[in-house]
Amino acid sequence: MNSMTHFISEVSSNHSRDLDRCIKFIDKSADIGCDSVKFQLFKINELFSQEAFIRKPEILTRKEWELPLDFFPSLKQRCVERKIELGCTPFYLKAVQEIYDYVDYYKIASYELLWDSLIEACAETKKKIIISTGMANIKEVMHAVDLCQKKGVEPIVLHCNSSYPSPIKDVNLSAIKTLRDITNCSVGWSDHSVSINVIMLAIYKWRASHIEFHLDLDGKGEEFSTGHCWLPDNIQKVIRHIRESDIISGSGVKQPSESEHEERLWRADPDDGLRPLKKTRDLIG
Repeated sequence: MNSMTHFISEVSSNHSRDLDRCIKFIDKSADIGCDSVKFQLFKINELFSQEAFIRKPEILTRKEWELPLDFFPSLKQRCVERKIELGCTPFYLKAVQEIYDYVDYYKIASYELLWDSLIEACAETKKKIIISTGMANIKEVMHAVDLCQKKGVEPIVLHCNSSYPSPIKDVNLSAIKTLRDITNCSVGWSDHSVSINVIMLAIYKWRASHIEFHLDLDGKGEEFSTGHCWLPDNIQKVIRHIRESDIISGSGVKQPSESEHEERLWRADPDDGLRPLKKTRDLIG
């Protein structure tokens, strides 16, 4: 059993460049039981090559998905107020320093896993780093982990399938154990399946330490139609179940619980086998 799973809500591009909507994402993430909320910071002209624009000119429309940098002070303030971590995925090198004062951790996206300079820039800050590993082989994952470790940072690794949404047949959750055994890092699952069963198995069978999922507030976000985003009510049920299971599973230490303390006084005394203990009889006699 994995106790105290860390839940991360990924806002991605569902914020609509609206600060009030961003704040609602933070509030909703806190309300449904998440430990952190994560945004993305990219500039479309620094995310794709000119060749990509020629091949897929529709990519240019994603400029409307860019998160304004000047939102971050307000995002940070709200996260502090709601006692929830703020994370961000930087997609250009300068972004690492631009958000340094505001984020609790950096996230390396699966598509940027091969970019050593970005990983090193994040690691040099000494902040927490989470690495997604969609599409990667174990050699590529270990290289990214080594880059962090050489800078003195132990990354959190997320197994991931980079199809949006991810086919159930391809999630390969047993790779969580493989990654944990080989990297000796905490390993979680970045979800694109929107499947309760996938998340439950990731936690209960494969002991995922972190669960990241894409969140939309109302089905109106830019990425909701793709089919990889959870709505609040649906994922809240999952999180509540996990939190309740954490409580039920307990610490694993075999000792009397608080609710048993009074009953302990009424156990059979070892001298005569009668209840309650003789010292209890003295108190009530």
